[in-house]
Amino acid sequence: MNNIKYTLIITFGLFLTTYLTYADSGKGLSLWYNQPAKKWDTEALPIGNGRLGAMLFGDIKSEHIQFNEQSLWSGDNNWDGEYETGDHGFGAYRNFGEFVVDFNHAETVSSYQRSLNITNGIHTTSFESNGVKILREAFASYPDQVLVFRYSANKSGALSGKISLSSAQGAVSTAQTNELGFSGEMPNQLKYAAKLKVDHNGGAVRMEGNTLVFEKCSSLIIYLNARTNYKPDYHSNWRGADPMPLIEQELSKSKKLSYTKLLSRHINDITGLTKAAAIDIGKTADSVLALATDIRLEKYAAGGIDPDLEETMFQYGRYLLVSSSRPGGLPANLQGLWNNSNNPPWASDYHNNINVQMNYWAAESTNLAECHIPLIDFIVAAQEPCRIATRKAFGENTRGWTARTSQSIFGGNGWEWNIPASAWYAQHVFEHWAFTNDKTYLEKTAYPVLKEICQYWEDRLKKLPDGNLVVPDGWSPEHGPREDGVMHDQQLVWDLFQNYLEAAKVLGVDAEYQAKVADMQKHLAPNKIGKWGQLQEWQADRDDPDDQHRHTSHLFAVFPGRQISVAQTPDLAQASIISLRGRSGNYGKNLNTDFTPASTGKDSRHSWTWPWRCAMWARLGEGEKAGIMLRGLLTYSTVSNLFTNHPPIQLDGNFGIAGAMAEMILQSHAGEIQLLPAMPESWAAQGSFSGLKARGGFTVDCSWSNGKVISYKISSKQPVKVKVRVNGEVKEITSSKN
Repeated sequence: MNNIKYTLIITFGLFLTTYLTYADSGKGLSLWYNQPAKKWDTEALPIGNGRLGAMLFGDIKSEHIQFNEQSLWSGDNNWDGEYETGDHGFGAYRNFGEFVVDFNHAETVSSYQRSLNITNGIHTTSFESNGVKILREAFASYPDQVLVFRYSANKSGALSGKISLSSAQGAVSTAQTNELGFSGEMPNQLKYAAKLKVDHNGGAVRMEGNTLVFEKCSSLIIYLNARTNYKPDYHSNWRGADPMPLIEQELSKSKKLSYTKLLSRHINDITGLTKAAAIDIGKTADSVLALATDIRLEKYAAGGIDPDLEETMFQYGRYLLVSSSRPGGLPANLQGLWNNSNNPPWASDYHNNINVQMNYWAAESTNLAECHIPLIDFIVAAQEPCRIATRKAFGENTRGWTARTSQSIFGGNGWEWNIPASAWYAQHVFEHWAFTNDKTYLEKTAYPVLKEICQYWEDRLKKLPDGNLVVPDGWSPEHGPREDGVMHDQQLVWDLFQNYLEAAKVLGVDAEYQAKVADMQKHLAPNKIGKWGQLQEWQADRDDPDDQHRHTSHLFAVFPGRQISVAQTPDLAQASIISLRGRSGNYGKNLNTDFTPASTGKDSRHSWTWPWRCAMWARLGEGEKAGIMLRGLLTYSTVSNLFTNHPPIQLDGNFGIAGAMAEMILQSHAGEIQLLPAMPESWAAQGSFSGLKARGGFTVDCSWSNGKVISYKISSKQPVKVKVRVNGEVKEITSSKN
């Protein structure tokens, strides 16, 4: 018995040492709470490895863990009819299942705390029960492709209970020695499977029906894996190999590694991304830092000052992208990776009229370029079914492709045609090149996509009597009627043509087609300034200054586009400010005294609306207004677990605000790198950022005091000359070598 106790002490001590070694020492980079979660969407906390994710509640006596795998979708392959959900037609992203650990210890405990470290991706729950300290830890490993859960106690034999596993799709779970599993097939012939395996220190584990019973264990490790036979290939009918053999292989490899090695491999992987960029925008009072996250959020919403909470929101958006979008997998959907429903809102799909794009605004600028790859792969994989749907809708001789507003993982197009969708997708394909300067990627992947989409618009654009070209039958999402030349569509096509021309010039190809595209761009019907000084949303001057619609589609050219900027098109920039004031409910008011989150119209209080307007205000040089948008998101559209709420839960706001905050302190869209272009007064006293990225392949670090840059560093793979705007002065410098 003494040897058992000694072994337990050593094991538990090693675990604590490992955890403390890798725990992030930075401020405010954990979400923590003094009570278990009750609600999945507003309180539970997420872990994910890009493909496989889970939501944790931190229950005391009966811990249930809901999990997802990104490719579990219902619906028919290549469906391009009207939007619906269910087992037929378009389908929906589905809940994979859950496992439950029922413990025999008491329900009443002391010193309870659950937390999620968003730097190392480790979820912990700790408490004391009848004098025994219980520690639980969970993480989602990308290197080993498994979810790992460890339960330990500081007293030998303190852990007893049972484990059950259930499918949300009706498959029956079965037990074998130290493992549970299930497999099944969806009505669309998508095969799925999941398995968990258990290791234990001390005590015993035995089968009891379709559960595992553990008795008098000192520690317990559960490894979970789940997969489908989805393959991102239209020509293979989106189906690949049976999932169970690969599940078994990955679980077996993981079990052969020590727990410390698994943990170390996970932390080394995830922190390489989460620590790649950082911001410091102020110091929160120690008395506020001592409060749980839900209490801090309440105080902030009531007007409190908490820059560390704002920093956490920035890093949380990055953490969620790392957790739901990794190379080799699918892109983050409307709910990122996490979904507990078989009929989720909007099918938890890919909405391409702002939402999936916003998911990726932070990918390049905050140094997560590899997390952008799944979206680009998704676009490439969807091309053929989109070509077929496009020819069906617009004529058999139509070149290129576009898409409907909603897309599934099987090339399915649903709901309204979002005719410029492919142009917006093309922006992401180009931006990956713009930030990385990966010429091989530009030649092999980006350029063919850009050229083909230009060919679609070459065939699609309509010539007016005055010689101008307009996008026919457009829709200013989700606002206006269908008509020709809506500004949203015109701006998107302008950006597409600009991106194509720059790509073709770099590669030195297709001179004749470059001239064709340049001529089309030159003749696109231009942006217009209307009767109350606004940037017009339509060709007709009928914008209503009291219209507070949630979409600001006609300001795409400000952000994420680059057709309008303060430096290069000041008149259009001023018109954009007037339009943005009107859409926010501030037209005709004093912009400085009346502009608050509360003054923003209720239709604008959505998870994705705040970040878009935050980024627009940043591009327009209005730091105070951008800061107010950040405060509005946290005040009106953020819940206890810091998920953003449309409502319902929709994570584009989380992803988008990270990108918008980056725009407040670094911009590179107007031919120069601009430091601190839109910093609010609340951040001005002292701060810094490191690891942010600028177009041209640059990495930028910067420190400031009293709103002025005091030091900066710009580096790249090779030293090159670059223009930098610092404290209002434009300089030409040579970057340092990375």
